[in-house]
Amino acid sequence: MLWPRSPSEPAGLQCAADAVAGISIPSGAGLAIVLNASAGSSSADDIINALRSKLPDAALIAVNDELPLARAFHEAEAATALAIVGGDGSVNAAAESALATNRPLAVLPGGTLNHFARDLGIADPEGTLNALRGGDLVAVDVGLIDGKPFLNTASFGTYAAFVDARERLEGHIGKWAAAFVAAARVLRHAEPVRVDIDGRQRQIWMIFIGNCEYQPPGFAPSRRDRLDDGLFDVRYLDGTSRASRTRFVIALITGQLSRSKVFHRTVVRSLEVHSHDGPLRLARDGETFDGGIDVRIAKHPDRLVTYAPRTHSSTEGRPVAGAREPEGSGG
Repeated sequence: MLWPRSPSEPAGLQCAADAVAGISIPSGAGLAIVLNASAGSSSADDIINALRSKLPDAALIAVNDELPLARAFHEAEAATALAIVGGDGSVNAAAESALATNRPLAVLPGGTLNHFARDLGIADPEGTLNALRGGDLVAVDVGLIDGKPFLNTASFGTYAAFVDARERLEGHIGKWAAAFVAAARVLRHAEPVRVDIDGRQRQIWMIFIGNCEYQPPGFAPSRRDRLDDGLFDVRYLDGTSRASRTRFVIALITGQLSRSKVFHRTVVRSLEVHSHDGPLRLARDGETFDGGIDVRIAKHPDRLVTYAPRTHSSTEGRPVAGAREPEGSGG
């Protein structure tokens, strides 16, 4: 990856967010499960077989060439609760649908990295199944960039260019090789983006905008201690000085980027960005899209209600929109 992130270890995972009143779904009654088997998981078939045996009353909706992801969510709108099997991009789309329809979301990791599932404390699908059986729900922050929601991270500039370049290549040489080649090309040819950030002029090589504060504080953010702190963790590489590209590459190669003068970090509740180079190409949870010249990063007015293992810590049983009872569910 162009912006390194250390993988979370399954052991000791926990979700720190407000618990809300939930209803158990032991057999899957009232639950629609959207399956995006193309998200990158080698165990997608095992997940599907497990769902059919452990949630026999759930409606299973498979994404394919004839049924794209957006239409699959539309077909799932009659269900009381929504579940997604897929990677972070699919989870982001599912969260958008769940928020729009005021329903809780269950995340079953089925992608390559599964960052959001891991931060929820879900190391494998069994963690979600246990939360469904127990009716264990938490309410987590959702970020917005130019009006589009994201659960993990957002960015613009070089990272968005990297994602676009990787996606053009990965169908030919594979995802990880494409990431390496794309990073090399972007680092060689990219120029910093000229923007105002909260009224202060900057030239940005690369920017990381985390939904909630990430740890550790250096260049490789890997985890969130809370998913509902109301904050954004902003880390960027400043390209203002003439030697910034050289400093950037040397610091990247030597592993000293977090100590470099080109590296900056701040924690804020919102962010206003104005581009001096025309409309920005934006990224959210690994998906890119065209944004505007003026871009606002803020929290969604509603938090996402999602199933998570009962290891969270906060007020139990506080009602939140999205936790409505599925038809035919057990107590």
